[in-house]
Amino acid sequence: MTRTRTAILISGGGSNMEALIKASQSDPDYPAEIVLVISNRPKAAGLTKAASLGIPAVAIDHKDYDSREDFEAEMQRQLISHNVDFICCAGFMRVLTGQFVSNWAGRMINIHPSLLPKYKGLNTHARAIAAREPWHGASVHYVTADLDSGSVITQIRVKVDDDDTPESLSQKVRAQEHNLYIRALKFALLDFTPRDPSTSDKR
Repeated sequence: MTRTRTAILISGGGSNMEALIKASQSDPDYPAEIVLVISNRPKAAGLTKAASLGIPAVAIDHKDYDSREDFEAEMQRQLISHNVDFICCAGFMRVLTGQFVSNWAGRMINIHPSLLPKYKGLNTHARAIAAREPWHGASVHYVTADLDSGSVITQIRVKVDDDDTPESLSQKVRAQEHNLYIRALKFALLDFTPRDPSTSDKR
């Protein structure tokens, strides 16, 4: 089978990234081939993990660029040079411009720690507890110009107990995230058709 060349964007430890890479490497029928990892933080532990798994790992420090557009232009250059057709954001802590998102519309997904459309943005676990939610969870969704607002591919939910703290609730959710993202990426690629390579320089 022809697998979709996929990049992962990270900012930290890369636990979801690692799960996706291992799923891709252990199952020849998995529809994604992870070919690149990019981090906006040069000291992100996920870069070392990716390299140890044989995946090209590139640091592009956003602080080195005068604008988001310049930073994203370098990301775009790396993505095109590695013939990437699909992007997974996995703990990538940068808000992307509308132009970059438009270039990758329908081919970029993100994992978010809440049951979207609830609790977009940050501090989702604390907000769910403060609202006395009985259930919390995580969602994988398509990335759009509006933060955490794209169509949801799939979700998992966990029970919020009376004694939960943001830290304990985060651990519950994270324990389910890896399998969620593996399933979601597989589902997203079921009907995915890569672009004609002749148009890749227009992304």
